Order: sequence, then C-alpha cells, then structure tokens
Amino acid sequence: MSDGSTESRTRDHVRRAIGVTGPVTARELAVQLDLTPAAVRRHLDALAQEGSIIERELAATAPRGRGRPARAFVLTDRGQEQLQTSYDDVATAALHYLADRAGDGAVTEFAEAQMAVLEQRLREAMSRSGQATDRDHRGATDGADEAAILDERTSALAEALTDEGFAASVRPVGQDTDSGLAGLQLCQGHCPVRHVASEFHEFCDAETDVISRVLGVHVQRLATLAGGEHVCTTFVPTGSIRPVATLAQGRDDASDPPYRIPQDELRDDILHDRSRPTTHERPSR
Repeated sequence: MSDGSTESRTRDHVRRAIGVTGPVTARELAVQLDLTPAAVRRHLDALAQEGSIIERELAATAPRGRGRPARAFVLTDRGQEQLQTSYDDVATAALHYLADRAGDGAVTEFAEAQMAVLEQRLREAMSRSGQATDRDHRGATDGADEAAILDERTSALAEALTDEGFAASVRPVGQDTDSGLAGLQLCQGHCPVRHVASEFHEFCDAETDVISRVLGVHVQRLATLAGGEHVCTTFVPTGSIRPVATLAQGRDDASDPPYRIPQDELRDDILHDRSRPTTHERPSR
C-alpha cells in the first residue's frame, strides 16, 4: 500500500480509477489521470505483479482492424480489499474524531443509526420473500411450530444479509441434546465494516440488536470477524424461545433481560469451540 511518496500516491489513484471505471484500458486511464502512457504502464505492471489487477479482453463494440484485441483492467479480490481499506482508514479516523469531540456515546448513537437503516432494508427484503419479521404466534400451536417459524425466518434473514454483502448461512446446533440449548447458528463469512468494527465494537453490538429485533428473540453473539475470528457467529435459541421488544419499543423498554447462554452448559461439539464471547478493546491514540 501507499508509503506516502508521489509514486505510491499515483499508484493508489490508478488503483482507485480501475475500481471505479473498470474494465478500463491503459489509454483511458492516461486520459482520466492526465498521465503519460509510459507512466500508466509502469503502474499497471506494478499492480499486476502484486496481484491487485488482472487483464480482461475488452469486447469489441465496433469493427476493428488487424492486431491485438484491446485489453482492459479490473481489480482482483485483493485489489478490492486494498481499495476498501483506504476508505476504512478515513472512516475510522472520523469515528475517533467523533469520540474525542463528543464522547463514546456519540459513536454508539451513530452505529445504532447506521444499523437502523440496515434493519429497515432487511425487514423489507424479508417481507418481499414472504417472511414476516418479529415473532408471530399465529398458527403456532406448540413449541415445535414456533421453532419451525423461527427457522424459516432465520433462513430468510440469512438471505437478506447475504444480499447486503455479509455472506450469511444458517445451520442447526444442539438438536440431539437434553440441555435445552437447541438452536441455530447464524454465520456471517464477511463483514462490510470489519475494519471499523475492530476498533469500535459499537457496530457489532448494534448489529446483534438488529438480529434480535428482526427475529423477535434474544440472541447471543459468540464470535466476530472484527474480534479476530474467521466468521461472525450468532446463536439463535429455538429450544427455549423468549420474545424480545420490537423496534418500536426499543431495547431500553424490553421487559426481559437479554438472553444469555449458560456458558458452563455449552458443548464444544455444538459450538465448535466458538463459545467464548468476543471482547474488544479500543486502541489508545
């Protein structure tokens, strides 16, 4: 990444231009960035060598003469991550500034406001898929029916989260035990705000509250990507379902305390050694 020199800053500009306008040719980049063809080629060679870009043959939109087909450039997954990081650094700096000027409470309010917008999109997506959000007792005559409804709703939430870029999936856990810990693991293999959340756990907390409100049950976050785990894992209890306050009521109005899994009853074969809660410490500046 950038070392602060003019050369590296120009290379970052080339990387960003490819991310925004790719597939894009070397000639087009030279015009966009007001660089010489030789300078563009030098940066393209360096970016290709580090695995940030790849060539792609550009589809012809008009008859071409003889010679090599036009080639354009696009970012690889590595290049996308590098591009995202440059913006994440700015976002993290802005949140540190907010915390310094207005206090940690302002960061919490900001995280909750951002997640409220996500929550609305998730609810709309689930509604389009035919799944109502919050607990719905209608048609559920016993615990098995309630568990089935929650299973369907959690799967719908996973699909909505995946559409938002979280790469979510669901799997049952503890189905063959008598501990009362039967439930679902909602796993998220990607976090769009991981870089920021690694310093500001308020985003993880607010996201967990969103999951709880959308599903209508108290859930427990077991692991997070921001905390260094390879996946975000949230336990959704189905063995002993308890309602949670709706969005309109707000978390502070919930009559029941948050659901907590008894840690001494968790089984490693159920939770695959991800039972320990993730802790976050904000680095001092």
